Amino acid sequence: MKLELFNYNLSKESIAKKPASPRDSAKLFVYNRLNKKSIHSQFNKIGSFLQKGDVLVLNDTRVIPARLIARMIHTNGTRGRKFKILLLEKKATDVWTALIDGRGREAGVKLFFSKDLQGVIIKKLNDGIWEVRFNKKGKTLEDFIFRLGQMPLPPYIKQEKYLQKNKDWYQTVYAKDAGSVAAPTAGLHFTRRLLKELKKKGVSIEYITLHVGMGTFMPVKTNNIKEHKMHDELATVTKLTANRLNKAKREGRRIIAVGTTSARTLEAFAMPYGKQYSMKYGNKNVNIFIYPPYRFKFIDAIITNFHLPKSTLLMMMSAFISEGDIKGIKTAKKLYQEAIKKKYTFYSYGDAMLIE
Repeated sequence: MKLELFNYNLSKESIAKKPASPRDSAKLFVYNRLNKKSIHSQFNKIGSFLQKGDVLVLNDTRVIPARLIARMIHTNGTRGRKFKILLLEKKATDVWTALIDGRGREAGVKLFFSKDLQGVIIKKLNDGIWEVRFNKKGKTLEDFIFRLGQMPLPPYIKQEKYLQKNKDWYQTVYAKDAGSVAAPTAGLHFTRRLLKELKKKGVSIEYITLHVGMGTFMPVKTNNIKEHKMHDELATVTKLTANRLNKAKREGRRIIAVGTTSARTLEAFAMPYGKQYSMKYGNKNVNIFIYPPYRFKFIDAIITNFHLPKSTLLMMMSAFISEGDIKGIKTAKKLYQEAIKKKYTFYSYGDAMLIE
């Protein structure tokens, strides 16, 4: 399947530079797959499209300010220039994988972040990723990262203009478990007030955790998308959550994934159980790659943002829009063009879709 099938044109004016304020005032594009009709609304009215018994599944990962500035100290002791590091995944209490820009990167090179925080490059991995060991561990290291780091915003968002505000903006109101280097952006639209309203309506709220890494934002570089390899991302589903989701599924209640990370986690943990699928629990690395004509096993609807051209996220949405059929690609692009005409904003801080 050709990568170009998932391309579309988008002007810079359609890309959101900051989130809606308040969060739930963003636009909401609702698409019903059965009657193939679209409705245009606001996110704070999403309860109108949900019903008692529906189950929202949210990713409670917490974004770390994973962009750090370091000065390189070469193996011969000479000081090098400053450069940027993007932390990707914690491998041990004092070891992270990271993307490191610039020349001179090699095992043994020391990294000077501050007077009290230093590191050393251990080894090179695949795709330009390196392992870095710090001189701090655990909670102490995490505190240094949150103090020194910047939020890992995509390049189309101006970091400097909203430097302090982004630390709040680029985090869901229910974020709990630190470990992501990108936000599960569909969840950014929820406010605490809106979540309370939905619970009062009878909508159940469940949480899973997937620490967003390169598996989510790594661009597809192969012309044939089937040759693209998804990177592992650590995900957790608790036993209690799995039991509740399985009960809801048996009762015929809708499972609604909030965001692509929740959707991938649920699909990765869903295992055959007779003629249906059952949600398993535990911790595991998720690298599931969903594209047409994938048939979804567990979720019934999804809340999502508008995604980049040629991205794995757009591929997943295309698969969901028309399960088991490549026609979803054309439908997804048609819906995106409709959103552009209606002045929806796109990407991380952009407006939302409910596909049911």
